[in-house]
Amino acid sequence: MSGIPEDTKTLTMMAAVKDRPEKGFSWVKKTITTDLGDHEVLVKIMRASFCGTDLHIYDYNEWARKRLKLPLTVGHEFSGEIVKIGKDVTKVRIGDIVSAETHIVCGTCEFCLRGEGHICENTKIIGVDIDGCFARYLKMPEQNCFINSKSVNPLFLSVQEPLGNAVHTIAHFPVMGKTVAIVGCGPIGLMGADVAKALGAKKVIAIEVNEYRRNLAKKIGVDVVIDPIREDVVTRVLAETGGKGVDVVGEFSGSKTAIETLFKYVKLGGCVSMLGLPSKTIELDFSNDIIFRGISIYGVVGRRIYDTWYQVKELVESGKLHLGDIITHVLPLKDINLAGEIMGSGNSGKIVLIPGDEIDE
Repeated sequence: MSGIPEDTKTLTMMAAVKDRPEKGFSWVKKTITTDLGDHEVLVKIMRASFCGTDLHIYDYNEWARKRLKLPLTVGHEFSGEIVKIGKDVTKVRIGDIVSAETHIVCGTCEFCLRGEGHICENTKIIGVDIDGCFARYLKMPEQNCFINSKSVNPLFLSVQEPLGNAVHTIAHFPVMGKTVAIVGCGPIGLMGADVAKALGAKKVIAIEVNEYRRNLAKKIGVDVVIDPIREDVVTRVLAETGGKGVDVVGEFSGSKTAIETLFKYVKLGGCVSMLGLPSKTIELDFSNDIIFRGISIYGVVGRRIYDTWYQVKELVESGKLHLGDIITHVLPLKDINLAGEIMGSGNSGKIVLIPGDEIDE
């Protein structure tokens, strides 16, 4: 059985930390205690993946400046092995390979009590509000841990949290036999396109400005890929859908132009799931673009706890997804700043980071 010696009181590790109000991360030595709460576990991180949120923190943009309290160990997407458990833990065991729901919710607010923990008003996010997983060890509540099959590639297990965002976005409205537009082919948008195909969408149309990511979309089997700089998106989408427009739109870009445009090519009575975060004010003609067209709009927050995780597990284990293509870079965790530069260039899919045991004690 795996684990750590009973007499181990502290663990020393290297971690990626945001400790200065400027671009970049520091790679520093940290010591953590192995003391656990009654329902807490200690996880040894096997793989961690770099997210768009981590890029915002790396750049230290306006959102990060307003949200973060420094210093902070960053990172929130991972897979790892449970090496110690609190005295009242019952849901997981030492040796289990887990990923984790990164939103730590209160369980007592109105939203948690009615089964909508994904919009808990007291949510704390690892790597954003509290220390995260870009390190060798991490403490988590047992209820946030999701047990994985040990037969699945650890790289794939580490991207289940963002994959959950994609699943939540795409699966909220029925897509089987439908036409689906994916707006923005960053890593989660690519996953959204992949999920739409896996769930039986009739035609998936991806809209993306970056050539590298358009090529990734083609590689994973997207039916139509549009460069919105070179083509009129509305004209092309209508041409691809017999003049009717798409049944479902998954919005992953956060682009003001893309969002304002999509309401011109969604079908009458169509549906729009919105995950991308705009940085500019969106201007819409609500009467003609939404109300008179009977459009349904859904705002996506994280993953539904824990319904989305079961959907993710089924999709990952089905072999229908192309995660091996969507993961384009695998780097040592110590190269965290290189990961930030690669992600910032736009010329990547998902980046997975592998911690080492440089100074484990």
